[in-house]
Amino acid sequence: MGYRVVVVGATGNVGREMLNILAEREFPCDEIAAVASSRSQGSVIDFGETGKKLKVQNIENFDFTGWDIALFAAGSGPTAIHAPRAAAAGCVVIDNSSLYRMDPDVPLIVPEVNPDAIDGYTKKNIIANPNCSTAQMVVALKPLHDAAKIKRVVVATYQSVSGAGKEGMDELFEQSRAVFVGDALEARKFTKQIAFNVIPHIDVFLDDGSTKEEWKMVAETKKILDPKIKLTATCVRVPVFVGHSEAINIEFEEELSAEDAQNILREAPGIMLIDKREDGGYVTPVECVGDYATFVSRVREDPTVDSGLSLWCVSDNLRKGAALNAVQIAELLGRRHLKKG
Repeated sequence: MGYRVVVVGATGNVGREMLNILAEREFPCDEIAAVASSRSQGSVIDFGETGKKLKVQNIENFDFTGWDIALFAAGSGPTAIHAPRAAAAGCVVIDNSSLYRMDPDVPLIVPEVNPDAIDGYTKKNIIANPNCSTAQMVVALKPLHDAAKIKRVVVATYQSVSGAGKEGMDELFEQSRAVFVGDALEARKFTKQIAFNVIPHIDVFLDDGSTKEEWKMVAETKKILDPKIKLTATCVRVPVFVGHSEAINIEFEEELSAEDAQNILREAPGIMLIDKREDGGYVTPVECVGDYATFVSRVREDPTVDSGLSLWCVSDNLRKGAALNAVQIAELLGRRHLKKG
């Protein structure tokens, strides 16, 4: 007997990707429901490449009773209303929004990093999916932390416009076209021109001058990996459609050579090490699209500290940063607790 699974926000970028990945990974579903806002009610979407068509149902009157797992990709507003409703009906919620990530009664899970933490889901029947930039980073940090204990991390992100949803992708396309044909550029989704530009601003500004995106990376890394790690982040939006990149500098308590780090990363779950010290011997965002892995390149020692490394990390943000991680959480939940399929 398999699971009855609901995808909430099924018509958005992440929701569609959740459906694709559930199909690709042959998640044991006996029944699957595509749910979204009233605007999408009645539309038909594909369940990956299975050939199965799903008619979109209205979240406002969807009954979660009898369903096992709900993957939420609906944003914090609808999630605040409907996730507790689903959880109260006995359906385990795996939420991709930021709403529950720092709730002490809700586990924040990256299966390769902190699988045991999922056991706490019963407090609210909700599990949180981390921020896209945090997810790929902690996958890369975890095996290195286990080997030499991380003291401090300095990260600069290069985040694609798909992290801002379909509107962000449309704006990059429209502005790029406008540049080439000489039309006026209009910035609606982003605060400045994104085409052929970079914007050091993601989410709202906080009192200390950082942005909420940067705060998320700090707080979530501490919750997922180790509260003692010191971390500072600069989050930047770049004119790339899909795929987040990160330049990560790490300081360790113990000695760790670049060669040892490469050997550790080569064997680590979820990591693909592509690190040839030659032209093209590294991974860029366009090469990671559609892939499950978190790619690591440019591993090298930092001579400015006693034990430090720098590396380059790239991942498909719609997959490992969102939909894939949510499906992996569902798989973990099934293995450890629900035990169907």
